[in-house]
Amino acid sequence: MAIKLSNRTKLIKPSPTLSLSAKAGQMKEAGIDVISFGVGEPDFNTPDYIKQAAHKALDANFTRYTANAGIPDLKKAICAKLLRDNGLEYSPKDILVSPGAKASIINILIAACDTDDQVLIPSPYWVSYPYQALLADAVPVYITTREEDAYKLRAEDLAAAIAASPCAKVLMLNSPNNPTGTVYTRDELSAIAELCVKHDILVISDEIYERLVYDDTKHISIASLSPEIKERTVVINGVSKAYAMTGWRLGYAAGPSHIIAAAGRVQEHSTSCVNSITQKACVTALNEEDDSIQNMRMEFWKRRDRLFELLQAIPHISCFKPMGAFYIMPNIQWYLDNNKAGIQDSDQFCDLLLEKHHVALVSGSSFGMDSTVRFSYANSLANIEEGVRRFARFLEEIK
Repeated sequence: MAIKLSNRTKLIKPSPTLSLSAKAGQMKEAGIDVISFGVGEPDFNTPDYIKQAAHKALDANFTRYTANAGIPDLKKAICAKLLRDNGLEYSPKDILVSPGAKASIINILIAACDTDDQVLIPSPYWVSYPYQALLADAVPVYITTREEDAYKLRAEDLAAAIAASPCAKVLMLNSPNNPTGTVYTRDELSAIAELCVKHDILVISDEIYERLVYDDTKHISIASLSPEIKERTVVINGVSKAYAMTGWRLGYAAGPSHIIAAAGRVQEHSTSCVNSITQKACVTALNEEDDSIQNMRMEFWKRRDRLFELLQAIPHISCFKPMGAFYIMPNIQWYLDNNKAGIQDSDQFCDLLLEKHHVALVSGSSFGMDSTVRFSYANSLANIEEGVRRFARFLEEIK
């Protein structure tokens, strides 16, 4: 007889983005010409100056365990970055370095939440937020946002959700946002901050895409708005997106020292420290930045504009133009309502698109908005052009 799994694991579904990537990879290995717009990682190499720092650390035999919360030089570099870029003053005791921003978030949720505490999550959301709340024994509560509001959480909707959620403890805030690409303004953040201070809600502010913003958009950290909201905010960031270091696995949390210390205790008994070579490389990444980020940002900007233009030209497709990150979410509701292929939801839509035209997209249901699909424009312009051509042919065939 097989060992019975925990009830908790029954609530956890596989990551749709990782599952899609695996399926697309298998098809490519079989010789099929798949164009994948699935996984959210830059298609650029880690800058040479960072790789050279890693080589130097390895040659110096910096290969042993480090302090659980991160090496001192890295925590100082993170503090300097937060002051320089975000106007936020922290000390090293306010910083926890973890193996990826995903690990940073789950550490904070476990540290902050008791059983049945509620985690407020604006929808669409990053696929892991609800499951991270469940793993922390908390309850995800969804707050629907709308395309006409640029997929932003309105203060009045947050107020209503707090009023309806007597155990509300945490607000997950992601700006720039995955999957929508929306970015909050100072005034919008101020209205959210006012409510969180009033109701003593902890904000977990996921800012991993902060360097990837376009047009005249400015990233503002909610923690920078006042001392009152800063003491109720944990800022989450890392190096994976801006520095093209997804596989290096390093994220960090910055916040009130008692929360950071508690999250550090969680980490001590799970993953422990980030690998030593990555930490050394990230000190150099933060302290000796070259023009790599700007070059990558400009290329993403160009791709965003072209992908938006192509999608806007397709009949019955509406698109919000993203302000940041590297995703775009066309609304496919008309095709869900008017198709001869028996497609009823975005999961079926994406499965059939991959099967028939070898284009891999992530279904909107994965992010809590079934009327959409997500493209990642961390892809070449040639693939964007060809991928949208196949997408448009598919839509024409099924209508």
